Amino acid sequence: DPFVAITKHLSLSADTLQVGQFEFSLQHFQKIHLIGFGKAAVPMAQAVERVLSDKLYRGLIIAPYGQYKSLAPKIEIQQAAHPLPDENSVAAAKRIIDYVKSLGDADLVICVISGGGSALFAAPSEGISLQEKQQTTEALLACGADITEINAIRKHISAVKGGRLSRLAHPATIIALILSDVIGDPIDSIASGPTAADQSTFLQCLNIIEKYNLSGKIPPAVEEHIRKGAIGEIPETPKQHDKIFARTYNVIVGNNWQAVSAAKAKAEQLGYHALILSTFIAGESKEIAKMHAALAKEIRKTGNPIAEPACLISGGETTVTLRGNGQGGRNQEFVLAAAIEIAGMENTVIFSAGTDGIDGQTDAAGAIADGYTVQRAMNKNLNPTAYLENNDSYHFFQKLEDLIITGATNTNVMDLRLVLVG
Repeated sequence: DPFVAITKHLSLSADTLQVGQFEFSLQHFQKIHLIGFGKAAVPMAQAVERVLSDKLYRGLIIAPYGQYKSLAPKIEIQQAAHPLPDENSVAAAKRIIDYVKSLGDADLVICVISGGGSALFAAPSEGISLQEKQQTTEALLACGADITEINAIRKHISAVKGGRLSRLAHPATIIALILSDVIGDPIDSIASGPTAADQSTFLQCLNIIEKYNLSGKIPPAVEEHIRKGAIGEIPETPKQHDKIFARTYNVIVGNNWQAVSAAKAKAEQLGYHALILSTFIAGESKEIAKMHAALAKEIRKTGNPIAEPACLISGGETTVTLRGNGQGGRNQEFVLAAAIEIAGMENTVIFSAGTDGIDGQTDAAGAIADGYTVQRAMNKNLNPTAYLENNDSYHFFQKLEDLIITGATNTNVMDLRLVLVG
């Protein structure tokens, strides 16, 4: 819950603002501003508004379409697109850029950041169009690149990512409250790290292009921009030693560990032996699915790593390399691949969903399967392997009525996967 996450880390007593381990005397600031972007921007902004009340001067946040209510008039909401940016993303980013550039050293900026911020807060570098940025994002999503690799390139073709927002706002003080949707919570990767020193380089971006054979698949302007940066013709993103970060404070307020820990507590309450595998799980969805299914078989065969009734829980975020032209997402593909592996197993259930309620570009958060899923599919003349090869997990589970549909949850702390045995 982004609202609760903020209120646990932000408190005001008289003229002292406590933010995580940091303490700020408000006597040093004339005005407090609020900016933000991401899937959780609205509830995070609501929490900041609740804590600061009349001490908040004004605010401007960017949220996905449909999130627009329950904020004070002093906080303006700009709506934009996700997962691919649109013209409203660029227009809204331009407004935040103009806003923070006007601030001085007596200004304090509270910046709320959550997953989806990369698309919602989109300001392409000079010489790169929005369409070219979109085409680049599409190519990166389709090639199987992980989120860190995707963000490295996003940062280097952006006017605001990779610490550049801190540079634009300098000499104002920035406090960034961050809801993590990246494995390990690296602040330079979440929403492409607008307030964090960037560890990636143009040269690394060039290596990513070569690794996934993207030359010719991404727009020439983007490739040329990265190649120029790699030989020093375009300035790098701000690095750790830059003086601007002396006035930037980044605080993680929520992450995947909180979600899987809550799942473990609930499983134990329900009588399961529960075990968290990891929140660092990444890789190809169908391969990770085989590993989870193998653990289910191990539990049934030997009682390891935990005895029945067992609940294995994992987090993180997998990827899908698109080879077909179907519809789906990493969670639905994971469950389809797992369903094939556990076919015929009694009392075995596998579930996977995105905590944001969105899996790929579908209306589902994920899917659920058990040992009878494959047989039920065959009875309907559905070939699970064919659907998997076509990356069409959405229509497979739609026909079985086994999609998990929650609607947008207004948060994002990556994925939650469950394996129940016994």
